[in-house]
Amino acid sequence: MIVLEWLFLTIAPCDAVEPWQLGSQDAATPIMQGITDLRHDVFFFVILILVFVSWILGRALWHFHYKKNPIPQRIVHGTTIEILRTIFPSIIPMFIAIPSFALLYSMDEVVVDPAITIKAIGHQWYRSEPNYS
Repeated sequence: MIVLEWLFLTIAPCDAVEPWQLGSQDAATPIMQGITDLRHDVFFFVILILVFVSWILGRALWHFHYKKNPIPQRIVHGTTIEILRTIFPSIIPMFIAIPSFALLYSMDEVVVDPAITIKAIGHQWYRSEPNYS
């Protein structure tokens, strides 16, 4: 009895939600683990973009301050920087899309012998349509 009580008190709270918890609780399925990993990957890219844009904004404010540069000069647009500013924003969504599609296709796997089938009937205005899932 003592062993069961010890197991319950040490293992049971591990997957429970805690007050003021940041993030999701522990994943119970591989799909949820994939969703959590995808969230962390996307969050990495969001932080990367935030840091880069903040650095560019701070640099522009620092270099083009009216006291440091009272006479505005012509800014020469370089071809290299224009190509980089066009290519990098199109590459970042591809890095996000590849794991996203892998997760989407893994969620679409067909269960051969389901343990339970749910029949839900939705009523809208004058008709009702069954939905088997």
